[in-house]
Parts: sequence; structure tokens; C-alpha cells
Amino acid sequence: MSDGVPEFAVVGRVNMGKSAVIATLMEIDDNDVLRVSPTPGETTRAQAHKVVFGRKECVRFIDTPGFSRPVEAMRAIQRIHGEGTPGRDSLRRFVQEEGDDFRDEKSLLEPLLDGAGVMYVVDPGRPLRDDFLAEMEILRWTGRPRLALMNFREDGNAEFEEMWREKLGSAFNLVRTFDAHQAKYEQRLLLMKALLEIEEANRGRLEETIRLIEMEWDERRNEAAEVAREFLAEALELRVRVKIDDKDERMPTRRKQKEDELKVKYFERLKKLERKCFGKLLVIYRHHLLKVESGEEAFQDIDLESEEVWMKWGLSRGQLAMVGAAAGAAGGVAIDAATGFFSHGIFTAIGSVGGGAAAFFKGGMLPDLKVDMRDGVKFSTGETKELVMGPPGSANFPWILLDGVLVRYGRILERAHGRRDVEVLGAADEEGYTKNFPQERRKLLGKWFVDCAKGNRPVGKDVEVKILWALEEAMGEVGK
Repeated sequence: MSDGVPEFAVVGRVNMGKSAVIATLMEIDDNDVLRVSPTPGETTRAQAHKVVFGRKECVRFIDTPGFSRPVEAMRAIQRIHGEGTPGRDSLRRFVQEEGDDFRDEKSLLEPLLDGAGVMYVVDPGRPLRDDFLAEMEILRWTGRPRLALMNFREDGNAEFEEMWREKLGSAFNLVRTFDAHQAKYEQRLLLMKALLEIEEANRGRLEETIRLIEMEWDERRNEAAEVAREFLAEALELRVRVKIDDKDERMPTRRKQKEDELKVKYFERLKKLERKCFGKLLVIYRHHLLKVESGEEAFQDIDLESEEVWMKWGLSRGQLAMVGAAAGAAGGVAIDAATGFFSHGIFTAIGSVGGGAAAFFKGGMLPDLKVDMRDGVKFSTGETKELVMGPPGSANFPWILLDGVLVRYGRILERAHGRRDVEVLGAADEEGYTKNFPQERRKLLGKWFVDCAKGNRPVGKDVEVKILWALEEAMGEVGK
């Protein structure tokens, strides 16, 4: 503590989840940095982990070995002290004089004797035995600020919670619950704020740390919104092309073969854009074990031929009609795109009513028709003929893409860093978010979607900023 950085030693019995608590709290899912394992005794020495902002260390958490012989250690400390209640001097003599029989106890006591606060991790699913009471007594003798953390394990068993809570309440300044395998950002932030309640001497440093954590989380959401915005724009602007000669044009079977080749190429390109988008999001939120892919075939992209996707994600027919009507001529442009621009702009001239009606009926088509890419095939002008494909004609297509981003963004936020299983970020089956957007947000995004799909993405800074704010606001609502 000589450098003035608040320290908290995470202590407890072997295999209580001490390392997992630190990993989740500090977003470390790399075993090379912080080993988390169900094997008892993985942490064999005290290891410091620093919370740093702008090259300035704000808080330090120390992962310690677990108590291995607490009852015997308690008796040894009492022998050293003699009559009365032992204190820091007796604990220091214990650390200096006792041999290797109490190596783990000595290692976890050293940072506490140097001034660190206590985070005591227990499993409320285990019976409260004498050895746990001995641990509490030793920690009480340190005289340091003490936070007890009931870490609920994966099986969710908390049979002895009330008994634990009663005993912890008499020996610790504060008792809190935490699940190192499920805790989201809000729970992690609450745990940081709990440290304020036990460590008055470092209140200023801790308050500054919490403020920086909140600011950095907002910055990450802003960065994630930028990634989502670029993905949506690139997906809507995506076109694939193939040259076609007169023979292919005149023969339906050959033309269909060309169209099928285009469709495969289109979805391969779309899948690549998705993969890039989610790969960036995983970097932003510091995930190494939640992966976009563990092989080229592993990534589960949005299944645009699945009826379930079109039922759960995107807007309803009525909402599509309202977006089309609100956007006025923009709704008409969406229909021009959907018909491969064969309409020569006639729908644009119809305006608000036509746009709303067309969006309604287009949104109500069966899923296989929505992704029938032949609706988007057209000949390019000029001497060389080619087929051009993309994007799918459905007015719901961009909303499906956006829901795919938001749903999987939610899974990224839900994944606790204390877990050590490898998982591929696939398409989830929960409901989408766009149906619950406020009308003004749908109107803003709807117009932007149409412009991007037509190849006329607005270059004005104000429009792009408004889209970024809308996406950032939507991402802030995910997981709440």
C-alpha cells in the first residue's frame, strides 16, 4: 500500500471461485493471465491484477492461495499470542515464524498485513463447518475492512445461505452475493461500489475508478455501435456480379444456374461481413473463449431461409407499413430496390401511401419469397452483360440484420469472463429488439436503410451521427 493504490486480497477456501470472481470482475478470460480451474490448489501464490486507466493504476486485486489448514492455523496463532484476542502483531509473527505447514495461510495473510482489504469468497451451497468459522476468525483478527462475497456456483444450490449470511454478518463489514459465471456489467459495477462501503480511507480513489469504469463502458458501447453501423451499411450496399452471354440469357436452365451461383456468392460475402462485425465486437468486450469461429464452418450466420427467424426478428407487417409511410418517398425507393429497379422509379412517385402499402405486403410474404434473390437480378447497362444480385428485396431484410446484431450483442454482454469453456457465437433463438423500438428511431433507421440499399448512403455527418446515436441507444437497451 506504500504507493497509495487501494488493494483487495481475494481470499477463501480452495475451489470457492476466488480466481473466477477476479476474472469476471476484471474481464480476464485468458488462463495464461489468470488461471481458473475446478482443480483444487491451482492458485499456489499471491498474484496481483491491476485495474489501469490511462497508464494509471487505480485498484489492485490480489488472487491468493486458498486456506488449506485454517483450524490448525488459528490454533497456532492463538499459541503465539497467548491470552486474549490475537491481532496484527500476532499474525505477523505467525507469518514470520511458522514453517511450510502453513504456506497457503501465510501467503494469503501477507497482503492483508501490508494493508490490503479483504474480499472473502464462500459458496453458500456448502455446509457451514468449523474450518470456515476458523477462516472468518483469522480474517477478523487482521482488523482490515472486510467484504464477504457469497459466490453462487453453477448448480445454483444455496441450501445454507441463511446460515452463512448470519455468521458472515457478525464477522464482516458487508455481505454481498455474486455469481462469477453469470454476472453482467451491472453486477460487476455494484461489486466495485460495495468496496466503497468498507474502505473509507480510499473513497476518493475508488470513486474515481468507478467513474472511469462507467465512462469506459460507454465508450465501448459507442465503438460497438460504430461497428454495427458499418456492418449494416456494407451489408445493404453489398452486390455480387457475374457475366452472362447471350446463350446463358436465352436458356432458362443456364440462367438459373448463374443465379444460383450468385446467390451462393452473395450469402458467402454476407457471412464474411457478419463474421468480421462480431469479431470486432468480441475484441471490444475482451472475449477470447467466446469465438466467432473455431473453423470456417463453425460460424452460425443468420439463417435467412428460416421461417422462425422471420417470425422472431424484424418488424411486423404493420410496423413496416408505418415505417414506409413515415419515410414517404423513401418507402417507394425500397420497392424499386425490391423489384430490381425494373419499375424505373414509378413507386417513388407514388409517395407515402404507396410506400406504406407496399412495405406491408412485402413484409407479409413467406420467408422463402423474401430471400428469392431473382427479384433483385438485373442487367447492367453497356456492352457487357452481367447479372447483379443484392440486397434481398424484402423491406424487413435490414431489420432482420439489425436484430441479428443486437441479439448476439446481448450474448456477448451476458458471457462472464470467469467461464473457461470455449463457445462459438451462433445465432440465438430469442426474440428480437427492433419491434420494440420507438417510432422515431424506426423512422430514422428506415430511411437510412433505404438509402444504403439503393447505394446512396448519406455522406452528411449529421445523418451518420444520428444513426450512431440510435444504434448506441438500442445497444444500451439490450440485456436490461
